[in-house]
Amino acid sequence: MAMEPLQIHVIADSTGETAARLARAAQAQFTDVTATIVRHPRVGTPEALFSVFDSLRAAAASDAKVKHVVLFTLVNEHMRELVISACQELSLPCADILGGTLAAFEQATGSEAEEVMRRPVGVEADYFERISAMEFAVRNDDGAIPAALRECDICLVGASRSGKTPLSIYLGYLGYKTVNVPLVPGIPAPQELFGLTRWRIVGLTIDPERLLAIRNRRVKGLGGFGTKDGYADLVQIYDELDEVGKVQRRLGCPVIDTTGLALEEAAVRVIDIVDERARKAGDALRRPAGSLMVRP
Repeated sequence: MAMEPLQIHVIADSTGETAARLARAAQAQFTDVTATIVRHPRVGTPEALFSVFDSLRAAAASDAKVKHVVLFTLVNEHMRELVISACQELSLPCADILGGTLAAFEQATGSEAEEVMRRPVGVEADYFERISAMEFAVRNDDGAIPAALRECDICLVGASRSGKTPLSIYLGYLGYKTVNVPLVPGIPAPQELFGLTRWRIVGLTIDPERLLAIRNRRVKGLGGFGTKDGYADLVQIYDELDEVGKVQRRLGCPVIDTTGLALEEAAVRVIDIVDERARKAGDALRRPAGSLMVRP
């Protein structure tokens, strides 16, 4: 049964990115709902806020089938109270994303929030490290520089289009220097790979039919059909994944199936696996600056 469409209105005195990211995270838990995020950024005065709710009233009146929810990140307490009051008047569900956090900080510190709108958040401790790790992942995509393997925190190995590149770049975004190495039947894996500390290596695999669909889209986008060399041939893909699996077993690495796995979840699994294997080996996975992991 189709659900009524939902508009998520993000009201912010800055860009609204914080609330938009939370909205997307929440939206992912309602797969039957068609949702649209509507941003109202840089709302810094009551007049601007009233204008937002004028547009909300008009939207609600124009299509009664569309449901609305309001998320807001406003540092000024009076502005937050105005949003709550307006939402109550219009019977709109709402969530104050920043207010509760500010209140918790005030309680913990005994100080009051300064409520300065659009104050720069500043550069986090790991900002430059994350940029460097992402650049490292891009430079070392598809094992472009085998000598750089010794510099990596994490090494991903797997067949072409098994998800190595996006995962390595996302791990770079998290601050981990990640290299990915393609395993191609008939082409020896770089010797540097076998000299790498084993706990750093994680293999990736994927369902053959899913891999076929991904490769078909790729080769069609390039103007070909990809069946002559077996790149997009299901039987040869099965054989290819068998060969890749043999190399992964030689490396002694755990293997993650990326079929239907969200990028964020895959990254968490990789970090957990590498961290645990390093600990068992009496070593430690480097922690990006500003991060802390507490294990039981």
